[in-house]
Amino acid sequence: MAKCAPSFCENADMDVARRPSADDLLVLLAVGRSGRYTTAAYELGINHTTISRRIAALEQAIGGRVLTRGAGGWELTELGRAALSAAEAVESAVDSLSTGGLRQLEGVVRISATDGFSAYIAAPAAARVQRRHPLIAVEIVAATRRASQQRSSLDLEIVVGAPQVRRAEAIRLGDYCLGLYGARDYLDEHGTPGSVDDLARFPLVYFIDSMLQVDDLDIATSFAPAMRESVTSTNVFVHVEATRAAAGLGLLPCFMADRHADLVRVLPDTVAVQLSYWLVARAETLRRPVVAAVVDAIRDRMADQHDVLLGVG
Repeated sequence: MAKCAPSFCENADMDVARRPSADDLLVLLAVGRSGRYTTAAYELGINHTTISRRIAALEQAIGGRVLTRGAGGWELTELGRAALSAAEAVESAVDSLSTGGLRQLEGVVRISATDGFSAYIAAPAAARVQRRHPLIAVEIVAATRRASQQRSSLDLEIVVGAPQVRRAEAIRLGDYCLGLYGARDYLDEHGTPGSVDDLARFPLVYFIDSMLQVDDLDIATSFAPAMRESVTSTNVFVHVEATRAAAGLGLLPCFMADRHADLVRVLPDTVAVQLSYWLVARAETLRRPVVAAVVDAIRDRMADQHDVLLGVG
């Protein structure tokens, strides 16, 4: 019996040595959510070398690779996904202790969305989240583009049309409608089109064709014969203001155009292009409480604005 004790202690020491560090798990959590060492280092306030060292220590502790290099950054292995679940439990426990058992959300959520969505959906949703959770900051990058195939430092991407993405979740948020609008003064001077064929004599205010990256927006003008271009832009707010300034007929989101009493919708029964907004994010990013709070607020805002988005009423 006397000989067994030293052997037992030695094995116990080895078990302790192999136990993953909670700090290392939290580092994995940051890398897994962003896909980048540099982003994780910035969020955690440590340097890139420390991130690399802690990931190596974690892999040694649990006996396998937790990350693999992908085209869009670091991706979780099967073992890494299992470790991430443990890391989320650690994060939850730490948050609970640091707030006396009351959940207080804190962090930065970065969103990319189209101009109109950014202003009328994302911004009010972000403000709602911030009022409830003052320690959450929301960064909104306005851009009209396809979903990125390389998961960047963005937490959420809002795009138009069903995205084709890998290693990410794609969630349909809801629909909105494009309609054809003209300024009252412009229509008084040039007349109101009575049919789709009549549109050929009117110039169109819309996106710059050669710079448009979104397929659904690109085919949106197929409702009419070729209309000559008037003022074009990559920014939908420019479309609205150019239409209000009598540059021609604008193909505009109803939820933006209907805010202006000087804009009149023409051929509403004929020209109604329905498109959809989609949210793209990593699955592990969506599980972050701060991100989940923003997503819930966006969904609530979409529901509140359902009729406005579709140009109803």
